[in-house]
Amino acid sequence: MLDFASDALRRIGLNNLNAARLAVLPATDTMRPMRIAAIHGEWITVHDGDAGHQARALPRLLASLASDHDTLAVGDWIVVDDLAGEHWIAARAEPLTQLARRANDGRRQVLASNIDTALLVMGLDLDFNLRRLERYIAIVQSAGIAPVIVLTKADLAEDAGERVAAVERRLPGGMPVIALNALSGEAAALLQPWLGTGQTLCLLGASGTGKSTLTNTLAAAGQESAVKTGGTRKGDGRGMHTTTARSLHRCANGACIIDTPGLRTWRPDADETTLSATFDDIAALALHCQFRDCRHELEPDCAVRAGTDPDRLANYHKLLRDARRGEQTPLDRIAARAKWKVISKAAHRHMREKGKP
Repeated sequence: MLDFASDALRRIGLNNLNAARLAVLPATDTMRPMRIAAIHGEWITVHDGDAGHQARALPRLLASLASDHDTLAVGDWIVVDDLAGEHWIAARAEPLTQLARRANDGRRQVLASNIDTALLVMGLDLDFNLRRLERYIAIVQSAGIAPVIVLTKADLAEDAGERVAAVERRLPGGMPVIALNALSGEAAALLQPWLGTGQTLCLLGASGTGKSTLTNTLAAAGQESAVKTGGTRKGDGRGMHTTTARSLHRCANGACIIDTPGLRTWRPDADETTLSATFDDIAALALHCQFRDCRHELEPDCAVRAGTDPDRLANYHKLLRDARRGEQTPLDRIAARAKWKVISKAAHRHMREKGKP
């Protein structure tokens, strides 16, 4: 039976639900519960609440996860065994939540596990992008993770107030929106409601928005090594990818936080129905459309088109198209490419014939 050093493990995010899933795993006297803090190829940094250790995963565990199109990720709760003087990951508890995206070939890429709150970080400077923010919100909500909007560089942007107001107008009511300076000690105070002991947060956003800076501000002094930070390009304010891998850090108030590399393209790992449900305002307006199966495109008397920001609606349609592509099998994608090749050839042939005297 596993020995839970509750105080130590709670410092890296253990709660009752995670503990219950760990408790049902088969274990011996030499096994201990830990959490994955970083992954560097074959070697994995695992943490027991007091210190980090280097470990590798047993091949049978990796094979079992791969058969379910799954893999180990930062934030996973695992069972570690000592074999021949080395640490080996023998089992993984079923994640409560899992943040993932789809690669261009449709493969699923797990970003992090067991997250309670996603801090969606966007700068109030040149890289201000409401469409990208909406996509982040939809994807984390579809994974069962609560979003908190964190707008950084509030001290640098001249029109910070106008941009904060634009975010609040665009998004459904009730979603937390916090503007801050990631370098300021006040950042921890503003985010205090989500930094309680046993909570796990994940920072998501494009490069250069201040994710690593915010992680350093929130992390406990002297407990974690600082995360490297970098500047932004002068032309467009975009970052230069100083964070290259996901990593878990303890915070001063008892929570832990997972920093991630900047993400610009992010195909959803959710079906069309699940993603549609994350746009509550559009779903509510759709009840008043003239047609029950209205697609909110060209249909007459569409309540969604009449009551939704056109750019938000366009982003909604794009997100659903991405979800449909993500559900396609390789054969579906081949058939779709073949179909559009035929349509394209027919269109070119028509234009050539039209141009003949």
